[in-house]
Amino acid sequence: MASCAPKVPQKHHMDARLISILASVVNVAANVTLTLVSTNYPDYILKGWHTVLVMYAYLIVLGLMNMYVFWIIPWVEFLAGLLHVILWIVFAAVLLTLAPRHSAEFVFLEKASLSGWDSDFVSFNLGIILITWGFVGFDASAHISEETRKASSAIPRAMFWSICMNGVLAFAMILIFLTCLGDIDTVMSAAYPLMAICLTATKSVPGASAMVGFFLLTVVSVSIGSIASASRLTWAWARDGALPAYFAKVDPYHRIPLRSVWLPILVVALLSLLNLANYTAFSVIISLSTFGLYQSYFIAISCMLSARLSGRIGEAPWSLGRFGVAINAFAIVYSAWLGIFMVFPNYLPITAAYMNYALPINALVWIVAIVSWFAWARKNWQGLDIEIIDKVVADGDRDTKE
Repeated sequence: MASCAPKVPQKHHMDARLISILASVVNVAANVTLTLVSTNYPDYILKGWHTVLVMYAYLIVLGLMNMYVFWIIPWVEFLAGLLHVILWIVFAAVLLTLAPRHSAEFVFLEKASLSGWDSDFVSFNLGIILITWGFVGFDASAHISEETRKASSAIPRAMFWSICMNGVLAFAMILIFLTCLGDIDTVMSAAYPLMAICLTATKSVPGASAMVGFFLLTVVSVSIGSIASASRLTWAWARDGALPAYFAKVDPYHRIPLRSVWLPILVVALLSLLNLANYTAFSVIISLSTFGLYQSYFIAISCMLSARLSGRIGEAPWSLGRFGVAINAFAIVYSAWLGIFMVFPNYLPITAAYMNYALPINALVWIVAIVSWFAWARKNWQGLDIEIIDKVVADGDRDTKE
């Protein structure tokens, strides 16, 4: 069935955030896979085209899963979440019992600027950036809200508690990794530091490979969810007229927007070819993922805070209650603060390989978006399909009452 959104001519562009984060997670899956291969086969020589082929394999297989067996994806996500908790226990147990330990002074007081920055303040904030990558993408739940029962309560509740739980687990695991890091030079020189840490602890290639291999399963699960999220947002954009109506069609047999599933996959497949030239070129694209997402969070939360302060937020099935204003204000400051350091070069001295291209590429995206808005979209785009949104909200309210 086709979308009921009006067909209006537009300047077409996709959401760069979702494309970059999908490229990021599939690239991580490919790199972890090749790390396992190179660890178990020392004579193996990694080439850029190997990464591209493995990325293509993941994109095709996961795309087919979204196409033919989408009904199992919620179960895959559930099992991956369960595996996530189990692996936390396994990693904690293995590292704390087998790995050599650093002292508490090393963990909490040792100063080590491995980035070349002389300022401890800058080094500390640059170190935080890597951790924040694990706290993006939770908004993906909202992208499938139209396929979720009691979405107005289930989705915000899931987002809130998943962040709380993973925040606690992540902080504890950081302390464990710092305690059981082993030799810093060995870890820093490793192609994939997690494998080096596991090898130091287990002193066994099969054992370390098993730990990293199970971790790979969770990365693949994230890739599946990223494809589903990107496809639904692509479909929603097409339904509301911001992309060609061609991508708004829902296949009557599979009951999913097949064209919107394969469009993000095709774009990421084309972007992955940059690996053939230089990995730095591809990293320019994936560097947008975190920076772009935090900008979108900053805008959305700012709008929410403005609506709260002006009294435009009514009763909701689930909300932050009286803590909402304080949490929103903190989130805005936090997002802005991180955004400043996301554009800093990660290493000094600055070279072409270590340059942080997030700011210039992000500026280009903003320029294209602003020009598109004033040149085409402001006159032609009629906005979100309010009728559809009201229907989804009404369905959620009815489910809540039931």
